[in-house]
Amino acid sequence: MKLGLIDNGGANLASVKHALRRLGVDAQRVTNADELAGCERVVLPGVGAAADAMRRLEAGGLVAAIRDYEKPLLGVCLGLQLLFEHSDEGDVECLGLLPGRVRRIPEGRGVTVPHMGWNQLESVAGHPVLAGIDGNDWFYFVHGFAAATGEHTLATCEHGIAFSAVAGRDNIVAAQFHPERSGKSGARLLKNFLEWKR
Repeated sequence: MKLGLIDNGGANLASVKHALRRLGVDAQRVTNADELAGCERVVLPGVGAAADAMRRLEAGGLVAAIRDYEKPLLGVCLGLQLLFEHSDEGDVECLGLLPGRVRRIPEGRGVTVPHMGWNQLESVAGHPVLAGIDGNDWFYFVHGFAAATGEHTLATCEHGIAFSAVAGRDNIVAAQFHPERSGKSGARLLKNFLEWKR
């Protein structure tokens, strides 16, 4: 399998690559549209600011290429946020593959931002990438912005507010948490993605 790992400048690129290698797949770094076109499936990771990541994708000619990509695509953390229409982080237009806007998590009593640490999923849908995963599994989150729940939410999580912890439609699935840092539960999600047939 030729698996692409889109380089949008995110700090988690190496850790995602290592997690995939533990599952027996050597992901290839993708920096332009031609490299993306040759991939059987692709991961869009990311840590950092949405505006910076979108500028990097645009510079590599990847925005249109990702929008046109029809094979399985997994977004991770900022990668999930970039799949939505707009992010308040930098007030930037994103890829628009999922409807909705990414907003800052509101601070409140007992709610610190960023949301950092281990949390569990709620309302887990029956998507193949979530096979074997339920509310007993723990995942590692680091984010200050989140997508609201909606028709394309596959699993929710709560940190002051409920947000889309996993979202997707058609060939796209994305996780707000870091599967590469989430132990056996995260490895299960990555393995499910590698085996996902649409």
